[in-house]
Amino acid sequence: MKCVVILGDGMADYKIKELGDKTILDVAKKPTIDRLAVLGEVGLSRTVQATMSPGSDVANLSVMGYNTMECYTGRSPLEAVSIGVKLDSDDVTFRCNLVTLSDDVEFENKTMVDYSSDEISTDEARELINAIKPLVDGDCETLYAGISYRHCLKIKGFDGAVKLVPPHDISDRKITEYLPCGHMSDYFLDLYKKAYEILNNHPVNIARAERGLHKANSMWLWGMGTKPKLDNFKEKFGLNGAVISAVDLIKGIGILAEMENIEVEGATGNVHTNFDGKAKACIDAFKNGSDFVYLHMEAPDEAGHRGELDNKIKAVELIDEKVVKPVWEYLESINEPYRILIMPDHPTPIAIKTHTSDPVPYVLYKSEAPANCGFTYNEDNGIASGILFENGYELLPYVISGGVK
Repeated sequence: MKCVVILGDGMADYKIKELGDKTILDVAKKPTIDRLAVLGEVGLSRTVQATMSPGSDVANLSVMGYNTMECYTGRSPLEAVSIGVKLDSDDVTFRCNLVTLSDDVEFENKTMVDYSSDEISTDEARELINAIKPLVDGDCETLYAGISYRHCLKIKGFDGAVKLVPPHDISDRKITEYLPCGHMSDYFLDLYKKAYEILNNHPVNIARAERGLHKANSMWLWGMGTKPKLDNFKEKFGLNGAVISAVDLIKGIGILAEMENIEVEGATGNVHTNFDGKAKACIDAFKNGSDFVYLHMEAPDEAGHRGELDNKIKAVELIDEKVVKPVWEYLESINEPYRILIMPDHPTPIAIKTHTSDPVPYVLYKSEAPANCGFTYNEDNGIASGILFENGYELLPYVISGGVK
């Protein structure tokens, strides 16, 4: 039996006035997904457990069948593992975004203009991270360069609670009310200010401004966590698993679950990603012996965070045309039972540009036992189905078992 999860990160949404009070999933042209839905099962899954914040870390772990109340230790360590950071039991990691802040004189009055600095290139970001490394590099603190705007700070022996707000939650807002609060908060704020002094007029940022791009002119920390441990995926579910994603977070989960991580050239995490390459990588993984593939597309989430309505619609349509269609055609050709699960990890509504904890709609197609539910794929039909997995981590075992709870 083959099983694929096609994850459109953040593609669920609220009804949008400009779309005639319809959602992205209502208006996007997605004939293959809708065909699978009509022939299969549509339902809802609550991927964010009570008391948890609706991050992609929590939600994707849930979709992958892990109970986050038992295994979750924070977001940044999952990403740290992906970029090769070695963690000891007394290490604490933080996600470090390179962000664009406004040019207000008083730092505390600046506005979060862009949490991703126009999705700065990895080469530019690495140069900027190297410029601010001396601020933290020492016996107990190390700053690591990652991909694009996503980087990692590790502090050994950090012991205390600090509130750090994700930058994508405060787009277009003044940072005044969202500055670090709690243990070592003065230290973190001082880092932000010193980083701004170094980065705002760095040659990389001067060149970016000349090209009409946002400067990556400060650092912003969030997602604190400690060394995680996940059950081996094959031991847990009995399937040889592979992960395909452009995002460090998802790669880190794959590494910790001892799944194969498959790199795809040109995979960017936005609407310009190599969708064709991801579909081919999924098909090749099955040909090479994988039983399970977690195929993750970040593009709808990025468009949601940036309030880009057209790009979010386009992302869903490209996932349908360039990923779902060829993967389904391949699975139909192999004369072996298979399951396809299509869903987001969480909603990222255009209206608020951040994640919510609302249950998300899913499509489940079982080749050997089509359900013929008659529903197309959208949020309302997920509700109308009457099916709700209150514990999102129970959905994947249900899929693997062929619909047996």
